Amino acid sequence: MFPRRKETIRALREMGAQWHPMLPLRPWRGQWQRPDLRNHRKLVVVDGRVGYTGSQNLIDETYLKPKNVKRGLHWLELMVRLEGPIVGELDAVFVTDWYSETEELLSLETHASGASEDAPSGSGSAELVRSVDAQVIPSGPSFENDNNLKLFIMLIHNARKRISITSPYFVPDESTMMALVTAASRGLDVELFVSEIADQLLVAHAQRSYYAELLDAGVAIWLYRAPTVLHSKHFTIDDDIAVIGSSNMDIRSFSLNMEVSVLVSSREFTDRMRIVEDHYRAQSFRLDADEWARRPLGGKVLDGLGRLTSALQ
Repeated sequence: MFPRRKETIRALREMGAQWHPMLPLRPWRGQWQRPDLRNHRKLVVVDGRVGYTGSQNLIDETYLKPKNVKRGLHWLELMVRLEGPIVGELDAVFVTDWYSETEELLSLETHASGASEDAPSGSGSAELVRSVDAQVIPSGPSFENDNNLKLFIMLIHNARKRISITSPYFVPDESTMMALVTAASRGLDVELFVSEIADQLLVAHAQRSYYAELLDAGVAIWLYRAPTVLHSKHFTIDDDIAVIGSSNMDIRSFSLNMEVSVLVSSREFTDRMRIVEDHYRAQSFRLDADEWARRPLGGKVLDGLGRLTSALQ
């Protein structure tokens, strides 16, 4: 169970907040859910006017786990604040999730206005970007066509200059891998940001099993230096397309998890995302293909074994 779960539930009850478990497995109540499914979405909607989504869970950056504290690990996240009509789309995702667990249909609070005057402003990635074309894209096992997977592959195939992907858990299916290798072979600048250090050992070995093929194709792999766990989930295409949300670039996010992403078409917003990626690059080191090929045989064997379980992770 999650750290301090009982204390959190008690605090929610005392403040009068409504809460419900997502996809609970409670056969004694007739709730038979597949244990491998989960709602992985991270979103907040305030008064139907302001929305937040991205990679961050509502928990301390160490996840309050003693082993993480002992290792000095802390998670680095990225969220986006939304205002305007798109907040209604994000709210609809929450309303749907709430109804699926409670059978209570909440009303949608829709507001057509743009960004408010008191929206946060400043420098860097937190600076306000106005009037962009954007769409909320929910996905999950209830969608029959793996819509986020097909969107991601389409964007990769349509790229003309550059692809930058940030995914803490990179365990792609065959079509995603082929799209990235093909893009690099076409001469595009393709880069992948992942963590140097792993918090999930089996997933990490599966992920590393793909590095050699990517490096051979010319993909730049940047390892964000420990003890930070790069947990952000986003990617940019060329100069004007960005996707940010809860979805990893892995088989679980494509087929099993309920996810939510925001697709943005805006040069200004993409420029802001490039600033974030520049920061990642400054805090990372590039994986060398020759050094990676010379890694110990034991690591290669473990990576191969991890890859065999890719579809189950």
